[in-house]
Amino acid sequence: MPEPTKVERHRSEKIPIFRLLAGLLIPLMEVLARYVIIDADKMPKHGAFICAPNHYSEIDPVVVGRVMYKLGRAPRYLTKASLFKVPVVGWFLRTSGQIPVERVGAVRGSDPLAAAKKLAREGLAVVVYPEGSLTRDPDLWPMRGKTGAVRLALQAGVPLIPVAHWGTQLVMPRYGKKISFFPRKTIWVKIGDPVDLSAFAGRGLDPKTLHEATALLMAAITELLVELRGEPAPVEPWDPSKHDQSEIGRFE
Repeated sequence: MPEPTKVERHRSEKIPIFRLLAGLLIPLMEVLARYVIIDADKMPKHGAFICAPNHYSEIDPVVVGRVMYKLGRAPRYLTKASLFKVPVVGWFLRTSGQIPVERVGAVRGSDPLAAAKKLAREGLAVVVYPEGSLTRDPDLWPMRGKTGAVRLALQAGVPLIPVAHWGTQLVMPRYGKKISFFPRKTIWVKIGDPVDLSAFAGRGLDPKTLHEATALLMAAITELLVELRGEPAPVEPWDPSKHDQSEIGRFE
């Protein structure tokens, strides 16, 4: 494994609602696992960016949120708009600055431009899972990505930061319903350099452009995971459509 990088803390984004949530969740997350963060300095300390991690366990968002909070950022997520209408839940989502989006079929975000504007205007650190759902790859490698993360990055003009983690599956397996508390696990996290999207600037957000940019992002995430796992990745990312699998919902 690579040597971990010393964590540098910055807490200006940690508004009271985040501190309250952190006070409830962090002790539990520390019992579950220790976090070894590689290249922590590559996560922007200030300003808007999109964090694009791999995804293979339903507890991933909490793990990634814990890591980002430890690095001084308050993570936001693209959240289904209907949840903002739920009492108490909606209040928390609005208060904590989560970003409402509509979902139409398998497409996340009926108004991605509005989400991009909010992201850039408020300088948010937003987590977007480019795979869209838990990977279908039987060995938990990243599968073919969707275009939402690169679309937001290009529209908002913000850095797109690839992130890979490994070890979460020991806490909660893919599609698992139970959390394993003991023994305490180790989760390795590696943060990559911003994906270079300069070649796509000014080209328009047509499908060809978005798919090319998404391929670059998924290759960057996969390479980070190769370093953490110490084994080669598949030659091509898993494509659910070639295996008669749905790309949304649970699948085993």
